[in-house]
Amino acid sequence: MKPVLKKGSRGVFDVTVDGRLIFSKHRVGRFPEHREVLEQL
Repeated sequence: MKPVLKKGSRGVFDVTVDGRLIFSKHRVGRFPEHREVLEQL
């Protein structure tokens, strides 16, 4: 799994892995904690 940063717009910050959304700043209203992302991996 190679991390890829894709430029977005309007403050959208989504974390996806293999096409699966694991965190969305837009939905939650904040940036993720490290553990929140790591637990999904």
